[in-house]
Amino acid sequence: MAHQFVTGAWTCDSEEISVGGVDNVEASVFDEFDYVALGHIHSPQKVGRPQVRYCGTPLKYSFSEADQEKSLTVVQIGEKGSVQLHTIPLKPLRDMRKIRGSYLEVTARSFYQGMKLDDYYQITLTDEEDIPDGLQRLRTIYGNLMRLEYDNQRTREDQEIDRAEEIEKKSELELFEEFYQLQNNQPMSDQQRELARKLAEEIREGEERES
Repeated sequence: MAHQFVTGAWTCDSEEISVGGVDNVEASVFDEFDYVALGHIHSPQKVGRPQVRYCGTPLKYSFSEADQEKSLTVVQIGEKGSVQLHTIPLKPLRDMRKIRGSYLEVTARSFYQGMKLDDYYQITLTDEEDIPDGLQRLRTIYGNLMRLEYDNQRTREDQEIDRAEEIEKKSELELFEEFYQLQNNQPMSDQQRELARKLAEEIREGEERES
């Protein structure tokens, strides 16, 4: 058993990669074990091989997990090397759902008819203007509305400004690490991070000598 982020695992917004001061460990660390029960990542998944597995959380803890299918992992261990796995789906009393559209769209009876309205909702409105008392008005239909957001020209411009300010505060190495993770869907290893650091220093020293 290990409570750890294993390199290559898929994460969501409600999770941190670093655990106990260690960013991640390679799945090969567990090669000698018949089955590895992993904790920390909320999404049920294998890492590398089926026997290295996160069972995931029994409930959804943020709207970034809205599309996840929660389950219980059942493991049957026989003789050495013999492991059988199957999952049992977990269905909560109230699910988490995300919907989007204009205020008129999401409040139209034809839109929400047949939906389970006592679930927990995040609604993204696409109206260019904020709806007065929008949260309270929407709760007359979606009683457990937890979050109201807007996606329009104003909010997209605000996001671009925030991203620009965040980029200016980050080092070259931090920006490169983020780029690497976006391209490879996994964080850099310690060796890769150290190599990138040395290359950045060599480039910086070369520029200083030329100037």
